[in-house]
Amino acid sequence: MLEKKTVLITGGTGSFGKAFVKTILKQWPTVKKLIVYSRDEQKQFQMAQEYPHAKYPNLRFFIGDVRDYERLKRACQDVDYIIHAAAMKHVSIAEYNPDECIKTNIGGAENIIRAALETNVQRVVALSTDKACAPVNLYGATKLTSDKLFIAANNIKGDRDIRFSVVRYGNVMGSNGSVIPFFLKKRSSGILPITDLEMTRFNISLEDGVGMVLYAMEHAFGGELFIPKIPSYRITDLAHAIAPECEKEVVGVRPGEKIHEEMISISDSFTTYDIGEYFVILPQASNYKFEEFKIKYNAQKVPEGFFYNSGSNTEWLNVEELRSLIKKHVDPTFNETYNG
Repeated sequence: MLEKKTVLITGGTGSFGKAFVKTILKQWPTVKKLIVYSRDEQKQFQMAQEYPHAKYPNLRFFIGDVRDYERLKRACQDVDYIIHAAAMKHVSIAEYNPDECIKTNIGGAENIIRAALETNVQRVVALSTDKACAPVNLYGATKLTSDKLFIAANNIKGDRDIRFSVVRYGNVMGSNGSVIPFFLKKRSSGILPITDLEMTRFNISLEDGVGMVLYAMEHAFGGELFIPKIPSYRITDLAHAIAPECEKEVVGVRPGEKIHEEMISISDSFTTYDIGEYFVILPQASNYKFEEFKIKYNAQKVPEGFFYNSGSNTEWLNVEELRSLIKKHVDPTFNETYNG
């Protein structure tokens, strides 16, 4: 799929970006060029040490901000695929700095679309979040807006051979700022703070997240929002899996936080389809080629009133499965018995 192609990933020095780069260089060593676009020079410097130019001449590092259209457009010259992973994503920081969140998550999305249309990009895949489904915080609201922008971009492409699509998933196991690294760090204190005893979360590994993006890159029809079928876990089970000896202290739900993650709301069910490995939400537009899409994917429409959240999921991870996944995907040295 990517032989002799040029790929640009925004936010390329983040958790997803690093996993994506590792996968591309392993599976497609003949990729023409892989461009890591981000504004953090220190992270780019550190990442470049892992991938010396002499060994990886097709990997490039491009300092830039998605807010800066001219810089972004320059980076997009001769690019075939854009993966948009850059975002301001911490809920509490976004609440305190709303204008900065809007500039990055909405303004940045607009710039990606504009730059892609002004160059010869063929595919754009934007990363979304469960928090964009029925959002209750600013971060989620900006990502919902971003999703809408990318989906609607298919309406203004004219005769250009370009497709815009979105992937949405929940809690990524071991990603920066997520609950598993937090619990691993806190267990040395003997106390794990738990927001709510009823809280549940979806679980997906970085590798599966990358695989989902690659699927969208290869199979995008244009205008769809992909959602994975993944298991849930209870936050109390996760706490027990990581530190069974620790005291569990209930601290209350943080502002803008949900008890259960949502990825498909009841309102989305009218244009949601099951394509096997994934659910897909299609645009709520009468002129969308629904029949053509259904034939291509053998898509089955979900029942009206269908919804998908981590609390009502049918697939659950138990304590032992969580421990195994933590050891595999987060910390190979992990042991549930902590010795300091």
